Amino acid sequence: MSASPSPAPGSPSGGCPPGTALAKDRGIVLDMSRMNKILEIRIEDRLAVVQPGVVYQDLQDVLLPQGFLFPPDPASASVSTIGGNVSTNAGGLKGAKYGTTKDYVLGLEVVLADGSILRTGSRCIKSVSGYDLSRLFVGSEGTLGVITEITLKIHPKPRAKTTALAFFDTLENAGKAISEVMCSGILPSVLELLDDQSIMVINKAGDLDLPEVAAMILVETDGYTQNEANLQMDRVIEIFESNNAFDVNRARTDQESEKLWEARRSFGGAVVQLSNQMVTEDITVPLSKVPDVLIRTREIRERYNLLVPIMGHLGDGNLHPTIVFDITNEEEKARVEQAVADIFELGIELGGTLTGEHGVGLDKAEFMPLEHNPVAMKVMNNLKNLFDPNNILNPGKMGLGAEDGEK
Repeated sequence: MSASPSPAPGSPSGGCPPGTALAKDRGIVLDMSRMNKILEIRIEDRLAVVQPGVVYQDLQDVLLPQGFLFPPDPASASVSTIGGNVSTNAGGLKGAKYGTTKDYVLGLEVVLADGSILRTGSRCIKSVSGYDLSRLFVGSEGTLGVITEITLKIHPKPRAKTTALAFFDTLENAGKAISEVMCSGILPSVLELLDDQSIMVINKAGDLDLPEVAAMILVETDGYTQNEANLQMDRVIEIFESNNAFDVNRARTDQESEKLWEARRSFGGAVVQLSNQMVTEDITVPLSKVPDVLIRTREIRERYNLLVPIMGHLGDGNLHPTIVFDITNEEEKARVEQAVADIFELGIELGGTLTGEHGVGLDKAEFMPLEHNPVAMKVMNNLKNLFDPNNILNPGKMGLGAEDGEK
C-alpha cells in the first residue's frame, strides 16, 4: 500500500521524484486529499493542527491575516499538501533562513500497520521526553505509518523585506557570491540561482527579455524593521559586487519586488513548454561546495549533450538540475539516465545528499547505498520491519522492504 499523502486533485507531483506517491506492483494508493480540515489555530501557543490533505497555501491564507505563517514555502505551495510536505520533509524557497518541514513539526497522529494509533510529540515548543518519534516519521514517505493529523509550529510573519536581482557573467562568480553571503553573518530569506539555460527557457516562453548572462541570483532579506532588512541587503550587494556582479537591480517598492520575482516564478511554467518530458533532480551539497556543484553539473550536461537548466535554492546548497528531453528518443533517454546517475554521484562525492526536499520514492531507491553505508541501511530496514513487519506500507520505497512488495 502506498501511504504517501498525494498532491491535491488535478495537481502535478508537487516537486516529488517519480514514484513517491505511486504504488509498486500490486499495491494500492491511499488518497488522503479529503482529510483537508484545519482543525485548530492557536496563535497564543504558536501552533496549528491540520489534517494531511490540507493544501499548503490554504493554511497560509488562514495564518497570514493573523500575522503568522508556516515558513517552509515550497514552490508548489498552491497544490502540495501538508501531509505530503511532512512525508518528504519538504523545503522550499526560504529554506536557507527558515529550514524545512521537520523544523516545524511538533507532533503527529499516525495509524500504524497493525491499526493502532500512535501520538508523537507535544504541543510545547520544547520537548525532550523520550525518543523524537515525530522526526522519525517526517521524511519517511509513508513507509512506517499513515499520518492522519499534524501539529505544526507557526512563525511570526516578517514585518519588512527587500528584494534584489543580480546578474553575473560567469557561473563560478555566482557560486562564489552565494558561498560568501552564507558565511558573512547575513541570513537571506531567499537566495535563488538560475543559470544561462534557465534564462534562455524563460525568455523563449515569455516576454521578460532577461539579459543573456551566465547566471542571475534573486535575493531577499527580511526583518522586524525595514532598516534591518535594508542593512542586510546592503551587505549582500557588497558581496555580489566583489564577485563581479555587473548589474544589480534593487526593488524600492512592493511592485518592483513582484517584478523581480516574476522571472523566478515563471521558470516552472516555461520549462514544461519545451518538451514532452523532463526530470527535475534535487541534490544538496555543503555550502562551501556550491561553486563546485554548479561548475561540475554544467560539465555533466555538456558531456551528454543535454538541455539541463540549472536552478536552485542555493542558500542551503540545494540544486535542481532540470533535464529536458524527448521521451520517444531511446538514445537520448539513455543519455539522460547516465547524466542523472552522474549527478547523484557528484552530490555524494562533494559530501552532499541525494535529495534535499523532494524525497527518494522509487526513482532514487537504488542509489540509497551511495549515501548510506551498510550499517545505516540495515538500521533503516530494521526500523521498517519493526513498524511494518508484514511490509504492507510502501514496500520498496527508499530502497526499504522487499522489492517485490512481499515478505
